Formats: sequence, structure tokens, C-alpha cells
Amino acid sequence: MFIDYSKIYVKSGDGGNGAITFRREKFVPKGGPSGGNGGKGGDVIFVTDTNLTTLLDFQYKKKYVAQDGAAGANSLKDGKYGEDITIRVPVGTIIKDAETEEVICDLVDRNSSFIIAKGGRGGKGNSNFATSTNQTPRWAQDGKPGEERTVILELKLIADIGLVGFPNAGKSTLISNVSAARPKIADYPFTTLEPNLGIVRYKDAYSFTIADIPGIIEGAHQGKGLGLKFLRHIERTKILLIMIDVNSENYAKDFKTLVNELDSYSHLLAEKRKILAFTKSDLLTKEEITKLKKKKIPGYKGEVFVISAVTNDGLNALMDFLWQAILNEN
Repeated sequence: MFIDYSKIYVKSGDGGNGAITFRREKFVPKGGPSGGNGGKGGDVIFVTDTNLTTLLDFQYKKKYVAQDGAAGANSLKDGKYGEDITIRVPVGTIIKDAETEEVICDLVDRNSSFIIAKGGRGGKGNSNFATSTNQTPRWAQDGKPGEERTVILELKLIADIGLVGFPNAGKSTLISNVSAARPKIADYPFTTLEPNLGIVRYKDAYSFTIADIPGIIEGAHQGKGLGLKFLRHIERTKILLIMIDVNSENYAKDFKTLVNELDSYSHLLAEKRKILAFTKSDLLTKEEITKLKKKKIPGYKGEVFVISAVTNDGLNALMDFLWQAILNEN
């Protein structure tokens, strides 16, 4: 199950209290202060894990609390530090404050880590407070409480190419053809109910990633259909591949609608390079394919591709073009 949103509570460990003790040795009946310091509380740390692709684990566990530091002891013995707690998340996870929804950190790199809650400082024992005028202090510091907060975890897929199109435009068929991804495919709208990520092996020595999201409908940026829930997954892609079914009655209108939805959702999508491909070319004659390649679409000035993910027609040319486009974006 693909889960890309969760809300959890985190708390770091409290610092241990400093000790109030005095030396009591055989020949020193009234020794000086010997209270040790309290140990620091454990931190709560987020760490990216490349083996994770979903936030599913956080559906079952919502509370993460690090260990408290131990109290100081006699004979100047400091308390043991509390153990940190490490929370593993997929690469591409955004952490937000649950109250303000402000982004705290964005874990976009492998081996990234971030301390979301620092452990409380341990209190100083009374041995730290002896002075020439007060050689037997009878107080010590309490440990500081750990930090606590509720945070939102939001996952955004990281891919080179994002597939964009209306439901049943052939996006899932394409990604299943050019990669090892196996999304559900059928001849009805909204077959794809969750994002799919595929790795394309290009000419044996190279590879790039493609993200397929559920089909967009008009009003997706306002939450209609499944668009609002998944559009964020293509915000990180370098290039958007706009896919339009050759059976469409109005290519220009479809292209304009899709681009408007992307632009309305975020400025990040508005600024991305867009490449246009017409799908299901196996339903056309050679003459119709040639004519479609030359068709002018208002608002689009790039090369037009006409492909079939069923017969592989046009796929090699498209993959070559996408690879060069990725290199140009780097």
C-alpha cells in the first residue's frame, strides 16, 4: 500500500537530574560535595532509507519517544546519556510542523539526517557549586525536559520524468513497457490509484526514472478527481511528459487544460519543461501519424511525438529525446 502522508508525535528524552551527595570516607567524615551530573536525554533523529518507498509504517505507530538521561550519582559519577531514537523515512520526505504546516526540513538526499527533537540537558550535580564561602552546597540542577512536537510527514517522489495526462491516456502502459514497474492497467478511467515509479534502462549503460501519477481531470488543482492528492509527486521531476490520447476530439483543448492544471497547482510545475506525446498510435494509419507529428498545438513549441506503448512505435525516438533532455537539465 502506498502511503504518502502521516502525522506523528515525537519527544526527545529528558535530561537527568544532578545529584546532591557528599563524600563519606572512613577518615573524612565530613567530606565535600560529590554529586555527579545528570545525563543528556536522547535525541529524535530522522534518517533517509533508500529501501523505503512509502510512509506505511507510520500508519501503525504514531508516537516516538527517546530515552531519558540517567540522574547523577555519588562519587562524581555522571548519569548515562539517554539513547537516541532513529526514525527511518523514504528519500523525498518533507517534515512539517503540524500546527503551522511550516516546512522544518526536506530530506531529498540519500543518507540525509535531521534532529527533529534535541534531548534535554542533564542537570549539574552539587559538586559544581562548591565555593570558598559555601563548601557544602545542598542543591543541584534538575535536568531540562526534552523537546516535543507533532509533525506531518509528506512524501514526494523523486524522478527525472513525470507522466501527465487524463485518465486512460496510456501512462501506465508506457511505464510498464519501458521499465520494470507493473501498475494495474485496464481500459477504464482511474485504473492508476497511486503513484508508480519506474527505472528505465537506457542503452545498457545508463538509466533514468519515470513517475506515473493517477490521471488528471479539469479542476484537479482544486481537489477534483485524484489530482490534488498526487500532483505533488511530480513537483520534483526535471521534465513533464504530457500524454494525450489520439482518440481525443480536441487536442489543443486537452493540452491547454492539462497545462493549466499544472500551472494552477504550483509555480514549480509551471516552470518545468514540458514535452508532448500522442499515445495509442497503433489506432492510426501511417499517413495520420505523419500528419499528427506536424500538428501545431497552441502553447507548445517543441517536438511532437506519436507513440504506441503496445507496438513500441516511436518509443525509441522518445526515450532518446528524454535522455538528452535530462542531460540538458542537469
